[in-house]
Amino acid sequence: MRKHTKTIAELLLILLIISFSMASGGCLKDFERPSSYTITDMEISADDIKSSYVDFTITTYIDNMGADSKENTTLMLKAFNKDNGLLELSKEEQVGIIEEDSTALVDQIIRIPKKGNYRIEATLFEGNKRKAFSQISLYDLENLATDLEDIGIEIDGIDFIVKGVTEKGVVIENDIYLKNEGADTSSNYKMLVKAREIDSRLIASKKWTYTGKIEPEATVIKSVNLTVPDNYNYVVEVVIWKGNTIIKKGEDYVQLNPERTIDRDQRVEKKQIRTEDFMTEMVPDEEAIDYAEEEMTPGFGLLTGLVATMFAIFLIRRGKND
Repeated sequence: MRKHTKTIAELLLILLIISFSMASGGCLKDFERPSSYTITDMEISADDIKSSYVDFTITTYIDNMGADSKENTTLMLKAFNKDNGLLELSKEEQVGIIEEDSTALVDQIIRIPKKGNYRIEATLFEGNKRKAFSQISLYDLENLATDLEDIGIEIDGIDFIVKGVTEKGVVIENDIYLKNEGADTSSNYKMLVKAREIDSRLIASKKWTYTGKIEPEATVIKSVNLTVPDNYNYVVEVVIWKGNTIIKKGEDYVQLNPERTIDRDQRVEKKQIRTEDFMTEMVPDEEAIDYAEEEMTPGFGLLTGLVATMFAIFLIRRGKND
């Protein structure tokens, strides 16, 4: 009897221990530390600034002060136009599992029109649940200076020499100093040189040329002759192109009317502009370089010559017959 009672007591004790263990395991599971996210910072940098848009890199810092992520995390980035409230763009980035007591850095590149003001919102999701949120603002994008590609070539200055006076105007030799401040030999870029009258902003003359390949630390002089009307003041603009993109600009002033102040912000007196002085003949310039580098289609020049010759022979014969 006592042995039977002892056996029952042992079984009850075992059952009690098992029940306690199961209860304890459930409580431990219930009090397991969850993940806890915070977006602590958002850094923004302008990587590419063009005339119509800006490429920004947004770096978002995400802290997890709790346990490891139970599901993959996703960062949603949205840009809203603050002037009209419209959504400009939305971009999603998979972050993955964020470990306990760690910080995740997420880089996202967005392209925004270069005008107006914007609100950038960052929202972190774990699975389908929203876990953290932050935002920053961008203002006055149109005031950002447009990037010009760093090609190593600098326009150090321009010297002006009067080479002569013709019926069309004054022939000015523009000696352009180009210095390669890069570490490698530069490419051979197209270069447009033009003379613009200060007051009217009319182009008086322009020509294409090339920079040539320039060795590192070397300076070369490129001379370009422009014929412009006399008694006016000009800004000579030098524009270097890579394909269809402007990559470098420079300018200097030449004063053929010394009684006038050349500063564009000062106006001493009103000046009568003779626009006919700036009219150019619609004929190809023999010295100009074809910017498009396209060869003219053969045959038209020969055909035109043959037609003209035949017409001349016809007139001569007709004159003789008369």
